[in-house]
Amino acid sequence: MRRERINADALELEERVVQINRVSKVVKGGRRFSFSTVVVVGDGKGHVGVGMGKASEVPEAIRKGTEAAKKNLIRVPLVGSTVPHDVQTKYAATKVMIRPAAPGTGVIAGRGVRPVVEAAGIKDVLSKVYGSNNPVNVVKAAFQALSELSSLSDMARRRDMTPQELLARRSRRESAPVKEETSA
Repeated sequence: MRRERINADALELEERVVQINRVSKVVKGGRRFSFSTVVVVGDGKGHVGVGMGKASEVPEAIRKGTEAAKKNLIRVPLVGSTVPHDVQTKYAATKVMIRPAAPGTGVIAGRGVRPVVEAAGIKDVLSKVYGSNNPVNVVKAAFQALSELSSLSDMARRRDMTPQELLARRSRRESAPVKEETSA
């Protein structure tokens, strides 16, 4: 799937450092330290990006991570203050599930998913992380899950319907009475 390029300069992006990791390399004469960072950028209106940076100083690593995140921006479709549908994604040994939530629920997410979801501007969402909870993989899995979301108009176009018909069908399905099973 090909993504269109989003101009990061036209957006008011906020950066959020998710993790700073000190990495040491043993060389003749001692240890050399460098720092790796995971940075999330977003405008709070449906654009989010994730990047990693590595340098010998923390500020330089954060700057590199921010630049990488700005090159990786995606547009996240929103329905009100939540996501349009459930999505479950696997990245390495991490599996992330993201679900829409009712207005007022808030962001129910862990340390790795929360910054990605909040940077995208999602206010009500439920999420769960299965498998490895390595922050780097969790952030990348959450980012991948958000990139797999499709908007209401895209889903309606694929089914040869209008978005209003799709919403009407969805509301009928959710309000239908639940049939109880009878045991014979």
